[in-house]
Amino acid sequence: MGESPLSGMFRGATKVTVDDKGRVVIPTRYRALLAEHSEGRVVVTVDRDQCLLIYPVAEWGQIEQRLMNLPSLHPQSRRLQRLMVGHATDLDLDSHGRIALTPELREFAGLTRGAMLIGQGKKLELWDEQRWNEQRDTWLRDEQATTDLANELDSLSL
Repeated sequence: MGESPLSGMFRGATKVTVDDKGRVVIPTRYRALLAEHSEGRVVVTVDRDQCLLIYPVAEWGQIEQRLMNLPSLHPQSRRLQRLMVGHATDLDLDSHGRIALTPELREFAGLTRGAMLIGQGKKLELWDEQRWNEQRDTWLRDEQATTDLANELDSLSL
């Protein structure tokens, strides 16, 4: 596949607002990465966890190629292709650093006014704030209840 063109990493959790027109302001620290590596162009798609995934356009090209190379007769592959490629939407940051999400994307993720933008390395996740808080708390409870973590994960557990 080759090395990804994205040299920086998206990290951190940021509260953002979805305005009445479905626009979200991308934080300045992320805008610089997007401007440098994809001229402010992103692809937004859906994730099985009912959040949205935001990829720099160049990064998405690699993901889409990998998705479309999955065996099309395999039911799980077809579901992933239908969900991720089927909902993939090209968006540009406007002059105010916002992306305008389609009603379909907002509906899928259950986005209301309050949202969370979560850095995930080469992509961002956009969650409804309440859903994020509930999911995060569930993950933390599950983490505490798990006793069979691999040795390499022990030093990273919360």
